[in-house]
Amino acid sequence: MFNGFSAQFLDSIIKAYDVRGLVDKELTPDFAFALGGAYAKFLQEEREPSTIIIGEDMRPSSPTLADAFSDGATSQGMDVIRIGLASTDMLYFAAGKLNMPGAMFTASHNPAAYNGMKLCKSGAVPIGQDSGLRRIKQLIIEGMPITNRPVGIESKRELLDEYVEFLLSLFPEISDSNLPQRKLKVVIDAGNGMAGHTAPAVMARLNVEVVPMYFELDGNFPNHEANPIDAKNLVDLQKRVLKEKADIGLAFDGDADRCFLINEKGELVNPSALTALIAVRELRRKPGSTVIYNLISSRAVPEIIEENGGKPLRSRVGHSFIKKMMADSDAIFGGEHSGHFYFADFWRADSGMLAALFALTELAKEAKSLSTILKPFNRYAASGEINSEVSDVPAAISAILAEYGPDGKGFEVDELDGITLTGPKFWFNVRASNTEPLLRLNVEGDTEAQMIKARDALLAIIRAKR
Repeated sequence: MFNGFSAQFLDSIIKAYDVRGLVDKELTPDFAFALGGAYAKFLQEEREPSTIIIGEDMRPSSPTLADAFSDGATSQGMDVIRIGLASTDMLYFAAGKLNMPGAMFTASHNPAAYNGMKLCKSGAVPIGQDSGLRRIKQLIIEGMPITNRPVGIESKRELLDEYVEFLLSLFPEISDSNLPQRKLKVVIDAGNGMAGHTAPAVMARLNVEVVPMYFELDGNFPNHEANPIDAKNLVDLQKRVLKEKADIGLAFDGDADRCFLINEKGELVNPSALTALIAVRELRRKPGSTVIYNLISSRAVPEIIEENGGKPLRSRVGHSFIKKMMADSDAIFGGEHSGHFYFADFWRADSGMLAALFALTELAKEAKSLSTILKPFNRYAASGEINSEVSDVPAAISAILAEYGPDGKGFEVDELDGITLTGPKFWFNVRASNTEPLLRLNVEGDTEAQMIKARDALLAIIRAKR
């Protein structure tokens, strides 16, 4: 152990895709300094460009941690460009546009007590355990190396306007010179997160009336957690959409890399339906392309991709898997049921704002409601993801396989990510959490009744192992 950071401690905060921990207790300026130095050394080993871009969210601890990280990186001879307040997709834009590695200080949707860092190489290439975090952890343990490089220089650059210009360049039909005839009323819940910084700049350029909710940047999240995948955090937005008679509601997470939609009826839009909508639009633009979807997406997604001349490619859950598959297959787009959407034209990175622009563009071009537009993409009844605490995860999996396994029961089984069993009337996936004693269940049926029956039977098996 060197620098006071043990391997056990580092294992607890360096996750599969990023760094995440409690402020002051786990994430301290000393750790950020060490991480900055190790990241710089890693980039030098990889022969990456010699300048790191740093962005930060609105959490009170982000500036201090970013300062320390920058000091660590410059101590190893790397230059730093600070872009200040940014959404994660704005950091990806900077890393792609400037072709430089980047570091984003955010804990995304986590509560106020947390912070974290997301790292990428030049071109917004993600860094996960297998692509760099394991090596960076080892470099932290070894301690700050002696270097003959001169201390790097820190500078500042404002990129919000360039970010907005780039996003809108992908949607010429809603540019300033060609505004759609239909003016939309849009309620946006920023959750006191970074969409409160980026959404006003984007929406000011569109033919929309914005009803803002919780745009004040506040990392203490005084209204609700900036985690729209949890239904309770959508209630305020759903009520406001109905009250305002709005065309659409948009909910962003804390770092605004995810977006969830609420239709004009105040209902949550199935993220798989948005995946299908974007896929159809992208396949019109580039026929025959590959589109990636993760394995808990609706069965309708690959059907619709094929019906529109595309090539569906199934992925396990997780952005590093999807981004690698996009690179390997030259896919035009990738969608996750968790609200992450990845775009080849955005350096294969995820952007909640880009996903929102796809929905707004489609909604503005004709006098149809969002629920009507998306109706063809909602072919099946879905349970949504249901988490259950389980004391013996392997036993629960075994019990499910014993009940639904392939021996004469008509179910196909695959183990790409957890277990997925597909039968004649419904399919389901059960996956273990990487960090908690949880099983995650997703069920989809041909009808609501079939889905509910299967869901309840599966939950009874799973929760018997508590």
